Amino acid sequence: MIHFRVSVFCASSTKVDKIYFEAARKLGLVLAEHDIAANYGGGEVGLMGTLADTMMKAGGSIRGIIPQFMVDQGWSHPDVKDMLIVKDMHERKKRLTENIDAFITLPGGVGTLEELLEMMTHKQLGQVLVPIIIINTNHFFDPFLEMLEKMVAEQFMRDIHQDIWQVIEDPEDVLTAIRHSPAWDGTAIKYAPA
Repeated sequence: MIHFRVSVFCASSTKVDKIYFEAARKLGLVLAEHDIAANYGGGEVGLMGTLADTMMKAGGSIRGIIPQFMVDQGWSHPDVKDMLIVKDMHERKKRLTENIDAFITLPGGVGTLEELLEMMTHKQLGQVLVPIIIINTNHFFDPFLEMLEKMVAEQFMRDIHQDIWQVIEDPEDVLTAIRHSPAWDGTAIKYAPA
């Protein structure tokens, strides 16, 4: 029985530097070794594919969630047995975020950022209460994190909103980051207006 489940947002690109694939592999090993189940976008290639392949080889539990149009493109991972095919991107996101104990983001493109930002927004509004972990491999997210700092500095967000996310560089630190994430509850909505 699964007692802890995370959703992982990450890239499908096959052309990124090998350092990012290594981060996905390390994350997959950490999750599998600690019996943490993962939801992911269902893809066969890129960091998605590496995460899934690593977890399956290590005996981990991974669930793919992918819209039908991506399946039609041949993008779904054929070896992931727990594959949920949904009608569109909205349903995919909904399913990726149901009954989740933490969100983890590896480097990725606009789709990855969009997923991360939506969860951060929901947490700011007290609708998501679980840890959000950003794995800043190779300082990939530095410009994004600087933008968040600017939002706080210029009072578009409050100081407390910096507790919404945690940043690590090494995927091996993900469990520590989850355990030590600041508590967050539904009353956080009172802080939403900066």
